Amino acid sequence: MRLLLAEDELALSKALTTILERSNYSVDPVYDGQEALDYLEADNYDGLILDIMMPKVDGITVLKTIRQRGNPIPVLLLTAKSEIDDKVLGLDAGANDYLTKPFNSKELLARIRAMTRTNSIQTSSKLSFGNVTLDQATFELSTSSGNFRLSNKEFQMFELLISNPKNVIPTERFMEKIWGYESDAELNVVWVYVSYLRKKLTAINANIKIKATRNVGYSLEEMN
Repeated sequence: MRLLLAEDELALSKALTTILERSNYSVDPVYDGQEALDYLEADNYDGLILDIMMPKVDGITVLKTIRQRGNPIPVLLLTAKSEIDDKVLGLDAGANDYLTKPFNSKELLARIRAMTRTNSIQTSSKLSFGNVTLDQATFELSTSSGNFRLSNKEFQMFELLISNPKNVIPTERFMEKIWGYESDAELNVVWVYVSYLRKKLTAINANIKIKATRNVGYSLEEMN
């Protein structure tokens, strides 16, 4: 799951990025409202963490702008203000939730899970295809024969595959969704992680496989 973090306090942004990445989120940090709007043009995020007080364009204006554009992305507002009027203003502008600084990291993660879950029709934390199950809460890949706890990027890659079974996902989509636009990683890093996942699927006797479509991408398919 990929998040955009719009927070102009560098130390806080760095700390939040670390917390989120350790919880298996991919994070793109930006430091002003205009940059947030520019990144959101790509429409490649599952959630937005948005500070209200930011340079260039404030958070409320960013929120109103993306809602006017018809972008339904879940938004969690961060604010140093505790006045009711600010919270009401944010919610009325289209925010899904808010947190007042300072806050506990566990509460932040819980709010993110809640707002992204609300945005999905899925109610279970488990995704299944064939005899394989991916638990989105524990990052565990399993069959009746065994299980593995996936690393951050392994989890995100397999989540994308099992959420779209039999559909070919372009290699560039994996790069955008998991590594980000500004990553220095080469395209062959996708193949490396596919290789890791294939070995794990074999080890747990999966009856599905990751199929490569030459010069296009990868799909999750049932074995014949």
